[in-house]
Amino acid sequence: MLVDHRSGDDAGVFRLDETRALVQTVDFFTPVVDDPGLFGRIAAANALSDVYAMGGRPLTALSIAAFPDHDFPEEWAAAIVRGGAGALAEAGCALLGGHSVRDPEIKFGYAVTGLVDPRRMLTNAGGHTGQVLVLTKPLGTGIIATALKAGQAAPAAVAAAERSMAALNQEASEAAARHGVTGATDVTGFGLVGHAVSLARESALTLEVDAGTLPLLPDALALANTHQAGGLAANRLAFEGLVEYGPDLDEARRVILFDPQTSGGLLLLVPESETAALLDAVPGARAIGRAVPAGPKPLIVRG
Repeated sequence: MLVDHRSGDDAGVFRLDETRALVQTVDFFTPVVDDPGLFGRIAAANALSDVYAMGGRPLTALSIAAFPDHDFPEEWAAAIVRGGAGALAEAGCALLGGHSVRDPEIKFGYAVTGLVDPRRMLTNAGGHTGQVLVLTKPLGTGIIATALKAGQAAPAAVAAAERSMAALNQEASEAAARHGVTGATDVTGFGLVGHAVSLARESALTLEVDAGTLPLLPDALALANTHQAGGLAANRLAFEGLVEYGPDLDEARRVILFDPQTSGGLLLLVPESETAALLDAVPGARAIGRAVPAGPKPLIVRG
């Protein structure tokens, strides 16, 4: 049995032999967009992300669905399932079946099985001093989704968030494997800070982040102080004491750091010599900081 060091994620690894291990992961959630087909696709992309964050290849999936008895047209359920199936097909992941229940609140997602070479697996514990910290998707999905529910998100911001959440992390995972990455995680419900802290602690490092380089969704910064997702306060309570802030970091950027992400990007520690090539290979990826020897706090964020 292999237990990886990605604490907080819903994934585990089981070694089959010297060159093969199974990655098992599960994730499901309530709608973050209005379009049912897009919701299904985002749910699939999000569930597949744990496999990609380990450098693995998704093999099979089982759907998990909770749909209401009333005021929920059958065509919505069909659209959700089709949207998810399309993302799985794009990933080369076979949908084997699933389970559904009746519930007043819509929920959807997948249990996914993937395959990884344990000798080349990406983990939270694989980072090294001097490596460059790279984030492959913009932040702010929780803020934009909260503003959308309040009817206060601009169409351009919603469209950008939808594109980001619907995109698979496959390309970023494959680029990480080609360019010598061994330390990685995905950025999901614990926000950038929660996942960066885990990466730093397990790799026995401190991560220095330049907040001015963070990739952000349109309007995320402007909406940060007024439209905060439900999990953001819990993330702050859990992780803010582990962060050293620079003197010029404003409150909106601090909020962004803790925003819970749905189908967020990969957070990679990249050898410096390979960083430019990896950034060229992954559109939208940004270098946001660097790994340094472990200090008093695992994360330092400067404005």
